[in-house]
Order: sequence, then structure tokens, then C-alpha cells
Amino acid sequence: MNWESRVTKLLNIRYPIIQGGLAYLAYSDLAAAVSNAGGLGQITAMSLETPEMLREEIRKVRQKTNQPFGVNYAIGQHGRAFEHMLDVAIEEEVPVITMTGGNPAPIFEQLKGVNVKKLVLVAARRQAEKAEELGADAVMVVGQEGGGHLGKHDIGTMVLVPQVVDSVSIPVIASGGIGDGRGFMAALSLGAEGIEMGTRFIATKECIHASDLYKNRLISGTENDTVIIKRSLGAPARAITNQWTEKILKLEEQYGDYEALKDYISGKANLRYIHDGLEQEGFAWAGQVMGRIKDIPSVQELFNRITDEAEQIRKSWI
Repeated sequence: MNWESRVTKLLNIRYPIIQGGLAYLAYSDLAAAVSNAGGLGQITAMSLETPEMLREEIRKVRQKTNQPFGVNYAIGQHGRAFEHMLDVAIEEEVPVITMTGGNPAPIFEQLKGVNVKKLVLVAARRQAEKAEELGADAVMVVGQEGGGHLGKHDIGTMVLVPQVVDSVSIPVIASGGIGDGRGFMAALSLGAEGIEMGTRFIATKECIHASDLYKNRLISGTENDTVIIKRSLGAPARAITNQWTEKILKLEEQYGDYEALKDYISGKANLRYIHDGLEQEGFAWAGQVMGRIKDIPSVQELFNRITDEAEQIRKSWI
């Protein structure tokens, strides 16, 4: 079937399916696999230590695919300046830049005059409207079911997506709680013109940086096995429940400030779980969709499954 939408036309992709930024996980193997399957794969820029490491990763993607891909900038979440990292994407003529977290205005300023598609992840209607004002080509809208950093108002995907669709003229891409063909079709029914998935892409063969423990926890877990941390810092984020997140919640209740939490919510603590498989010595992001994940397919197998299921649903509506 034809899955053409404003998103596929904008990004020059076959299916309107985008892989999330996935800090410390979204590198060339996963990005190229998603792009080769017909979606938009992404590299996570700010998880790399130097601009030259990003340049190398971009070139690796181009060795593995001739399809469009993006580079994601998680501004405000790593405590680092992004300007030099963004210069690399500009110099390498990356076709798509996506922005998550923080104020995207400085990135738009740096991208003035650059021929690149600009997408912004938002978690509120006003954020979407602001992104459009700044010049975003599309917005990705994440509901509170999603993994990682979310909005402050706990609005679910089912309510938030149509609110944003009615508020902006640019294409809307739904995110949060989506991991299969049913979620894909539900998003389109809400008025979105594509989907972004994060958690589901972690449990794939090509997400080679995710530990086996992390992937297997996504398979064995249920929709009740996640928790919101960092509320006390005004930056709520959904992670897998474990002893480490329980400790974070206790510290938030007792102190609620960054100094008390910094060692527990650090990138190092995240890496101990997701890379090293040390389940009780760190934390891992995941959305409620982990309750729908039952296996670890290849990215191509996942795309085939999603599109086959979506086509069956579409046929049943006719």
C-alpha cells in the first residue's frame, strides 16, 4: 500500500516512521538499518564525546545506506554546548536535524540559510506552536506514555496529538506508546502523518550498544514496570523500575534538588545499565510500550510486521 504523507515527502522516505534519538544507543548500525527499511534513522549527537566522533559516525551511516537519515541534538540534557557538534552536521550536509529538550531557538539560528529539514520534539501544544514559529518543518509530539524525558503535564498521546494537529499547520508526528501496526494506525487516525518510536527500536538486533540485559528486560517487563523520575527537578522522565530508580524517588522526596540526585541520574549511571548490563547499579529509559514488546527482531522484520499489520487494519476499514 501507499504510505505517502507530508512526512514521507518532506523526508524523502518510504514509510512515515522515525527512530528516536536514543541517547548512547542511536549510532550508525541502528540508524542505517532504519533508513534502509524505509524509515528515518538517526544518530544521537550529544552522546558522542567530540565533533570528530560525530563526523565519523555520519560517514559510517553513509557507508551503510544511501537513504536519508537524521542527527538528533538533545539540547539541555547533557550540559554541553552543541554548536561545534551542529557545525559537523552542517559541514557533512546531513539532510535532517531533530531537536529534543531545551530551547531549540539557538539551533534554528545556527541553521539559518542551511538546506536541512528541521524537526522538533515537543510535549505540549504551546511548544508545538513555538516550534512552528521558529521555522520547524514538522513536530514530533510525545505523550506521557513515552520513555525518557517527557512533558510536565502528564498528557497522553491520545489527547495531545489531536490537540497539536489542530494547532499547527506543519506535519505532526506522534510519539509515546507506539510500537506496532495498531499504534501506527491509531496515530494516523488522530491526525498525525507519521510516528516516532524509541523504546521499540532498542529491542532490535541492530541496536548493538544496548546490553542483552536491557533488551531482555524490555521483553519480560509489563506496562506497569516503568516509573517517572526527576519530577522534583522539573524534568520528568520515564525509566524502568528497579532498586536504583526507587533510590532516586526516595532522594527526590527527601531533598528534591540536583546536588542530591546528580550521581544517580548521571550519564554514567545510565551507561552502567544500558551498556554494561549492571541492572542494580544504574537506570534505563523505557516507555510503557515495553509491555507490548515480546521479541528482538531485526529492524527490517519489525518494519515488515508494522506495515503488514497496518495494511490489514486499513483493509478492514474499507
